[in-house]
Amino acid sequence: MAETLRRVLNAGGAAGLEAEEGAAEGGSLLLLGGPGSGKTALLFAAALEIAGEGRGPVLFLTRRPLQSLPSRSGSALDPLRLQKIRFQYPPSTQELLRFLCSAHESRGPTPALLLVDSLEDFLEEEAGTQDTAYLAALLLDTAAFFSQRAGPGRGCGLMVALQTPGDGDSDGGGGALLLSLLLRYFPARCWLQPGPCGLRVCLEPGEGIPRAEWSLVLGPDGEMSATPCATQAGDPSTGPGAQG
Repeated sequence: MAETLRRVLNAGGAAGLEAEEGAAEGGSLLLLGGPGSGKTALLFAAALEIAGEGRGPVLFLTRRPLQSLPSRSGSALDPLRLQKIRFQYPPSTQELLRFLCSAHESRGPTPALLLVDSLEDFLEEEAGTQDTAYLAALLLDTAAFFSQRAGPGRGCGLMVALQTPGDGDSDGGGGALLLSLLLRYFPARCWLQPGPCGLRVCLEPGEGIPRAEWSLVLGPDGEMSATPCATQAGDPSTGPGAQG
């Protein structure tokens, strides 16, 4: 999933070989940032990227329906791409768990990408470490099942967006504890934080792959403009949470 997000941010780069490599990528990634930091816009951009590869559909899970789709230009808004993005709105944590547990019974084309927006909405009811670990493991298992069903070279990726706990949170550090737990399940992660010119995007693919960073500007309708920038020193998890 890290390479898919890299292609999204490196808009205008060579598409041929990268798209072929991304088709077999699969993997998982945790997208982290404060409220209004563009997590949903990046998820939707990743959905459009995978939908244009000619593989299976994209499952987009979120508790609250999107008020509007982030704006994109050119072929990204091809109706055929949009038709391959299938939105599901589990109204509760239990409904999300039920949906994931029944994935092996689903019929039709095997999904190429599983997206979960605002994971914190599904952790409000049951914020214990055991429940969080179970949900994370179930998400990974579901993506692994789809990958196995799709066959060699056609894995199903998983990308999960989570709001990072802020300094003013009143949960007694519980949010930070759950975040620390989730990071164990998602070695690849992308941080969205305030920068001097928009947002600082820090992509950590894991597995010894070097960190990459961009400066990201979000327009009023969700359109994105990303520019590669020099990697900053330090741990991005210790930086300030991104704001809207």
